[in-house]
Amino acid sequence: MNDFFGIYSPFIEHCGIVAVEREPGIARARVELTPPLLNAAGNGHGGLLMTLFDVTLAAAARGTRPHATGVATVDLNVSFLEPANGMLDCEGRVLRAGSSLVFCEGEIRNATGELVAKAMGTFKLMAPRAAGQITSD
Repeated sequence: MNDFFGIYSPFIEHCGIVAVEREPGIARARVELTPPLLNAAGNGHGGLLMTLFDVTLAAAARGTRPHATGVATVDLNVSFLEPANGMLDCEGRVLRAGSSLVFCEGEIRNATGELVAKAMGTFKLMAPRAAGQITSD
């Protein structure tokens, strides 16, 4: 069972994404591309790279509020710069954290350090709710 900074997601595990480290405002994750994760051209599938960004940037955002019960992706914009091959390392960084929204950026690099993709994302922090509390959101 893969523990991705305190959460378990069968989809993250299915994709082979592994948590590397998290410190305040930064999260790092990694994935090794295997045949099921490739597109028709034999490169890392764009959907996998977007998932890698989503979970890594969300982990960076979640780290800004230890008591948040989770995060929801509001917006994620990805630019693909080079074909993705081999081992991929992703770093997500918090640019600004408000009371409920966190703005992040990230990069994916291959094993030689070449920049493969860049991302910008906005994440909504989910506040803990009291038992029985009803909300309108």
